[in-house]
Amino acid sequence: MFTSVIIPAAGAGERMGTAVSKQFLLLQGKPIIIHTLERFQMCGAVNEIIIAVQPTTRQQVEFLVGEFNLSKAAKIVEGGKRRQDSVSNALSRIDPRTEIVIVHDAVRPFIQQKVILESIEKAKVHSAAVVAVRVKDTVKVGNDEGRFERTLDRSVLWSAQTPQTFTRQLLLDAYEKAGREHVEATDDASLIERLGIRPAIVEGSFDNIKITTPDDLDFANVLVKRFKD
Repeated sequence: MFTSVIIPAAGAGERMGTAVSKQFLLLQGKPIIIHTLERFQMCGAVNEIIIAVQPTTRQQVEFLVGEFNLSKAAKIVEGGKRRQDSVSNALSRIDPRTEIVIVHDAVRPFIQQKVILESIEKAKVHSAAVVAVRVKDTVKVGNDEGRFERTLDRSVLWSAQTPQTFTRQLLLDAYEKAGREHVEATDDASLIERLGIRPAIVEGSFDNIKITTPDDLDFANVLVKRFKD
């Protein structure tokens, strides 16, 4: 089964507060995005990787792909203003043989192989699968007056991560509907849910962090020293 991976990497990363986009910051001597791409390069179930980038960073990404021998990352496309636009642009370039599409954040370098494989298997059965972790903290709903209104049942709450994995046609249908109805979502699973599909849960790891702030980068420098897969 032909599997394509989409890596949206066109974000500027304002929260990091650096002149360099967060995906290009070094983690143990290598850009964060390279750590992420290597996770999918080494996965036997993955056939191609498509990276969506800013036009100004295209040459940089092309150089890095060559330098680190990322043979599966043969397609680099222009990203959009929104993550959603970047994924849509990448979807237009997926291989005609593609049956499964994985979307993964460029700055989540600690995804485990077993989680990638489980995501693919669950997507084959359920059409959609989302990696997530159980919420550890008590979650409350606040109001405009600065007061809490109620406490949510933590036992049914999950924090969604990536990868998020789908059958090709389902993801295409979700994006077509979102474009037609001018809907914007924070993740791909939200668009799938609007089709009436309930994605399967793949339980992930708290180590699968998204590096978006200086604190995250500090933690990542600790994680990378002990991360094994």
